[in-house]
Amino acid sequence: MGTHRCASMPARSSSNRIILVGGGLANGLIAYRLLQKRPEIDLIVLERGDSLGGNHTWSFHETDVEPETLDWLKPLVVQRWSGQSVAFPSIARQFTTPYCSISSERFHEVVAGALGHRLRLGVSARPATGTIVECADGELIDGAAVIDGRGAVKRRGLELGWQKFLGLEVRTVRPHGVEAPVIMDAAIEQTDGYRFVYLLPFAPDRLLIEDTHYSNTPLFDPDGYHGEVLAYARRKGWQIAEIVRSEHGALPIALGGRVDALFEENPLVARSGLAAGLFHPTTGYSLPDAARLADLIAAEPVLDAQRLSQLVRTHALKLWRRRRIYRLLNRMLFHAADPARRHHVLAHFYRLPQDLVERFYADKLTAYDKLRILTGRPPVSVTRAIRAMMNSQAPEAQVLERRI
Repeated sequence: MGTHRCASMPARSSSNRIILVGGGLANGLIAYRLLQKRPEIDLIVLERGDSLGGNHTWSFHETDVEPETLDWLKPLVVQRWSGQSVAFPSIARQFTTPYCSISSERFHEVVAGALGHRLRLGVSARPATGTIVECADGELIDGAAVIDGRGAVKRRGLELGWQKFLGLEVRTVRPHGVEAPVIMDAAIEQTDGYRFVYLLPFAPDRLLIEDTHYSNTPLFDPDGYHGEVLAYARRKGWQIAEIVRSEHGALPIALGGRVDALFEENPLVARSGLAAGLFHPTTGYSLPDAARLADLIAAEPVLDAQRLSQLVRTHALKLWRRRRIYRLLNRMLFHAADPARRHHVLAHFYRLPQDLVERFYADKLTAYDKLRILTGRPPVSVTRAIRAMMNSQAPEAQVLERRI
């Protein structure tokens, strides 16, 4: 087929081939968008598992992405709701912002169907250079460029907090009565940092219940979280007929550091997703960033290793600088607030106007928005807040100002 060579064979011309290592969200969206916009490009997607996307549910607000991006994402969306809500001990609020979810099953169905023979499952591989991928069995695959989308963000050079979670998708004996997503139910006991329960109602008797903590460490006890989810369901009066599936993970929350450190190893290899630091610094949402990167790459006229790696690096560094306000807020959350009182910081934020909240999630904050977020009676110690704010301006912001 001319799509790979063995180690014993000489290299062949592959000037039009893009090799994507890893079939997670970011690489899957890049491949899907390239197929739509650049069908002349020879794609290969290598995934070590038996399906694309692993075992995840990715969600986003419709206002997180541009309308034209939403158009090409729609086939992947498994559920859309016309609103959402949050709950804290001091405030409960409804929002009319539409909310969407993509399941890993739908993701695999649509993207794998589009890729066809371009997808190779059960292949463990790593980039050897910016143009060559080495498979675990010794096979070498060469191309014009490699995009590495494997695994989570590396901690080198970054200061991170963590949003760790365990979710159970359940079928209830009777209708559960939840009509729209509950983004945060923090009116619960606060343990191991800021804690809330996240709810997605997929059907009158089917519900994702996720126990989530903003914590200083990514380590957690899955059995303990599993028990907390079941206890929450009991308190709500939901009798569970079946646990359909479970998922868990730890998403990075950016506090500071140097995102350019992520690109120092093998600099000619383009990175995607968490490996490129492309996630919302405060919420951990990764789908909007992944979709933007897919659009950016699909619009690039020439896709070779040098240009593609530089394109991604420049994009990631610019976003890192622009998102300084989020890291400042994160430091206030993690460093200025006692763990059991972190929910006050979020409750303070969710009192703000809906359009500001939407711009926060969409990374479109105006100067006035930032002022609104930072003014008012602080829900944390003033002294500790000032110290956290000062620390967030130290050398990472200055370094990136010089480099971009």
